[in-house]
Amino acid sequence: MALSVEPNDLIWRYWVNNYIQGRKPTPFDVLFWNAYTTRMSAALHRDMVQTGLTNALTEPGGATMLDTAVDLSKVTVDTYVIAGIADHISPWQACYRSARLLGGEIRFVLSTSGHIASLVNPPGNPRASYRFGPPDIESAEEWLEIAEQHQDSWWPDYVAWLAKRSGPERKAPKALGASALPPLMRAPGSYVSEK
Repeated sequence: MALSVEPNDLIWRYWVNNYIQGRKPTPFDVLFWNAYTTRMSAALHRDMVQTGLTNALTEPGGATMLDTAVDLSKVTVDTYVIAGIADHISPWQACYRSARLLGGEIRFVLSTSGHIASLVNPPGNPRASYRFGPPDIESAEEWLEIAEQHQDSWWPDYVAWLAKRSGPERKAPKALGASALPPLMRAPGSYVSEK
């Protein structure tokens, strides 16, 4: 099953409509996420770009943190890794390769849709489906051919996966914080107002 998304399809129509023709974008709830930005220090941004360019985390000991060599295969907690089949920012094949770097039990889930829509895809969507399984085959395309497929959103699958790894349910606390750690202020906090 060959799948492709042309990057121009995801950019060009917005460029023509919004910039060249000066039209206001049609309201679309998923695009609201694009308007939400988080601040990142220049040094952290530099480090993230450098990590992406060198791909140092793919080699055991290729990166260090606090003078400790990093080996992702030593991460042995169970991991639920999700990717979007039409994601133009994080191609699912790259996410699959990343999942294969981890130790422990890994459940790789490939959702329909793209970068944001595949994640916020609510249960009950009749057009949604997902595939899942351990990333135990080297080729992502071969995995795609044999992975189990289900209709609907992946969220119920995640809830069931998480429930097996969670302790017993407890009642939510009646108030936030604790006597030694009182809340600093009401949500959402002052950082959202900073320029």
